[in-house]
Amino acid sequence: MDFGLSEEQLLLEQTLRGFLADRVPITRVRALRDEDCPNDRAIWRALAELGMTGLLIPEANGGSDLSLLDAALVAQSLGHAVTPTPYLSSAIMLPIALRDLAGAEPAGWLNSIASGELTFGVAVTETFSVREGAGLALSGGKLSGKAMMALDSCSADQLLLAIDDDTLAVVRSGTAGLTQSRLSTIDSTRCLAELVLDAVTPEAVFEGAHDAIARMLDAGRIALAADTLGACEAMIEQAVVYAGQRKQFDRLIGSFQAVKHLCAEMIAELEPARSLLWYAAHSFDALPAEAPLMACHALAHISEIAREIASTSTQVHGGIGWTDEQNLHFWFKRIGVARHLLGGPEFLRGRAAELQQLTAAA
Repeated sequence: MDFGLSEEQLLLEQTLRGFLADRVPITRVRALRDEDCPNDRAIWRALAELGMTGLLIPEANGGSDLSLLDAALVAQSLGHAVTPTPYLSSAIMLPIALRDLAGAEPAGWLNSIASGELTFGVAVTETFSVREGAGLALSGGKLSGKAMMALDSCSADQLLLAIDDDTLAVVRSGTAGLTQSRLSTIDSTRCLAELVLDAVTPEAVFEGAHDAIARMLDAGRIALAADTLGACEAMIEQAVVYAGQRKQFDRLIGSFQAVKHLCAEMIAELEPARSLLWYAAHSFDALPAEAPLMACHALAHISEIAREIASTSTQVHGGIGWTDEQNLHFWFKRIGVARHLLGGPEFLRGRAAELQQLTAAA
């Protein structure tokens, strides 16, 4: 039995990485960080032309109807190139949610996502972590409240909001009563926003959406783990290249045993995580009963080792690794923020313990 990627998946990965290297070099990422929102529509439309935005969308809606593993490979490549794009929210979390909601596509949203014409922001943080003063309420057909850490929600065309763990709503950006403010984080490649709603009229409300929200979170966590793994790959590659070029005492630093060990240890930590990610993504479609647990384990584990890899690869570069000029910080910061977006390692391990009924009775 072959436990590796298929030829089609390898080709998908190779094609996308070649495209990103050519169209989204680090110089472009650096330029986009100074924009009000780094998500470049030109990149999004180009990804749509490659068919990447419709991987999880049914063929009837212009997509490819592929597996989450295929989409995770795309997320991994986007993390490798620190690409600013609403892929996590628009091409993964939103399609998964709509697929699990009967009659949830009155406005042709999936078709427009597949074609690159539409992007969605997603606000689900309050379903698992509520800050003081945050949370949404629906009363008299109007939405009010605050949603924090909303993914890709500054320049999105539409917003998918979790009112609670059983109800979703869709709101159009720019609707009267809606205020969208970008949050300042260390990661300049990802758009996060605070949404404040004051008697906003939603375009659609979906009740009985508990399963759809849960599946959306599982898919998002697996994709975020893939993005983080891709960022780790890039940091290791840069560390190895630098060690093969930088000289000290008339010797390449890569010839020093201590530096060799640092690079080898990073690779040894990352490779088992790749298998864990593949299995988690595979389980989402093939073994759905296992997916919630595997999503928690994959993101928790990869977030933990990613922090160490980010630190170690920067140390290999020495002092220059911490400077803005070197570029390594783009990956370092993307890893740091991703660690907290859909639940930190501590929360995810607690959730995994609950799923396995390993928590003490109250």
